[in-house]
Amino acid sequence: MLAEFLQYLFTGITIGATYALVALGFTLIYNASHVINFAQGEFLMIGGMATVSLMGMGLPMPIAIILAVILAGILGVALQRLAIAPARQANVVTLIIITIGASIFIRGVAQLVWGKEYHVMPSFGSDQPVRIGGAVMHSQSIWVLLIAAILVVLLVLFFTRTLIGKAILATSMNKDAARLVGIRTQLVLMLAFMLSALIGSMAGIAVAPITFTSYDIGIMLGLKGFVAAAMGGLGSGVGAVVGGITLGIVEAMTAGYISSDYKDAVAFSMILLVLFFMPRGMFGSRVVERV
Repeated sequence: MLAEFLQYLFTGITIGATYALVALGFTLIYNASHVINFAQGEFLMIGGMATVSLMGMGLPMPIAIILAVILAGILGVALQRLAIAPARQANVVTLIIITIGASIFIRGVAQLVWGKEYHVMPSFGSDQPVRIGGAVMHSQSIWVLLIAAILVVLLVLFFTRTLIGKAILATSMNKDAARLVGIRTQLVLMLAFMLSALIGSMAGIAVAPITFTSYDIGIMLGLKGFVAAAMGGLGSGVGAVVGGITLGIVEAMTAGYISSDYKDAVAFSMILLVLFFMPRGMFGSRVVERV
């Protein structure tokens, strides 16, 4: 019984770490522009698919991963410069619709380039499973958790110790005031999109050996990442991590103890419950408005 519980727990934490990384991408862009980027899931897909494709050309895995991450970063910059920046005077709803259109476009191009088949990516290390307390954990799960932890720490240091990170925070608080003190807000937004693309691609690469990868894998992972971000509180990095891990564990427990048919339904039921009782999420900041 304990082994079964641990099995579901480890599975939930692994997939939850992936959701957390996707949620961090949503949070990063939301903090900088108050836009919800529904193309975030496509960055995961690009990371995994590009890595598999480059390895198929004979490149070593480390080189393929680096080039795939760079490609995703370029795609993030292109999305901001070609789609978001020209419509910067539009309202937030219009910008969100633009990101949905960009997501569909990227997915269509990926289907033409890579086809509809699932692609297998080898694990980073040994394929031997890790046994803990009677439960079996995929060795790649350790890499997923390690990469997630490192990226979270680096993001915290980035926002607290670097001028660019503080500029992103300043832009999120008051774009006009940030512009008045000399912050190039459009450059800051471009960097935010690039960073979110880098984070998303790393998540996609890390999880690809476990879930496999295909042109449409970003749809559900992107939606689950948004659910995690909304549960934790859009704009909260801590909330993104907690929301992602919580969502992953609840999904795994539901699939294990009830039925895998309800796994996806649980995610969207959770966001309704959380937002009903806590409209700004678990860690969302309260807004005080003077009237």
